[in-house]
Amino acid sequence: MELSSSAEDEPARLLDPESFYAEPESPTEIDWGALEFHDVFKIYRSGSAETVALRGLDLRIEQGEMVAVIGPSGSGKSTMLALAAALDTPSAGDVRSLGRSLAQLDESDLADYRARQVAIVFQGDNLWPALSARENVATTLRMAGHGGAEQAASQALATFGLGKREHLRPAELSGGEQQRVAIAAAAAREARLVLADEPTGELDEANESIVLESLRELRDEHGSAVVVVTHAERVAGACDRVVAIRDGRVEQ
Repeated sequence: MELSSSAEDEPARLLDPESFYAEPESPTEIDWGALEFHDVFKIYRSGSAETVALRGLDLRIEQGEMVAVIGPSGSGKSTMLALAAALDTPSAGDVRSLGRSLAQLDESDLADYRARQVAIVFQGDNLWPALSARENVATTLRMAGHGGAEQAASQALATFGLGKREHLRPAELSGGEQQRVAIAAAAAREARLVLADEPTGELDEANESIVLESLRELRDEHGSAVVVVTHAERVAGACDRVVAIRDGRVEQ
C-alpha cells in the first residue's frame, strides 16, 4: 500500500537570503513652495477692540516665481509680508518657507532665516544713510556670515549697473538707484525669497522699468521667489502671476 508523504517528511527547502530584501524605493522629493500660507489668521487686539488682518489666508508661491500681490489698503498685504519675513507671528494657521514652519524655528534659526534666506525691499529707506552703496551691500553680507564681502558687493552692484556708483551714499543716488542697491544686496547673499513692498511707488516710469528688470533678474539668475506688493497695474502686469487679496484672504 502506497503512503502519501506529509509536509513534515519533505526535506527542508533552503531559502535564498536575498529574497528577504527588496531594493529600497528611491525617496520621493517633496516639492516645497518658497512661501506657503495655510489657513492663516492674524488678529490685532487693543483693549477690547479686535482687528482681523488675515482671515484664513491660503497661498503658495513657487521657487523662481515672481508674483504680484494687489488689493485695497487694509486688505492684509503688509501683514502678509511681515509674517513671511518672520517679523510677526500668525494668530492661527501656519506660514512655511521651503518646507520649514516659521513658528517652529527658535530665535537662532529665525535670525539665520532673516539674514540669509529672506530679503525685504521697501518703498524707500532700505539703506544705511551714512554708508556708501558698496558698504551697504557688504554690511548685509557680513551679517549673513559671507566671506569676501567687499568684493562680492562690488560684483553685485556692477551686475545691476551700479559699478561706477558704488562709492556714493544713498543721498547721492536717485530713487531707482537706491532700490537697485537693495536688490543687489538680495542677489549678493542669494536670498531664496525676496519681499518687495511697493518697490516702485516713488519712481517715475523709466526707473520703474529698471527696477522691475532687476527683480526679474533675481528670479531668472538666482532662482529667487519674488513677491511684489503693488497698486500699479504696470508692475502687476510684469509679474508671472497676480494674486488679489481682499478682507484678509485671497479673492476668488
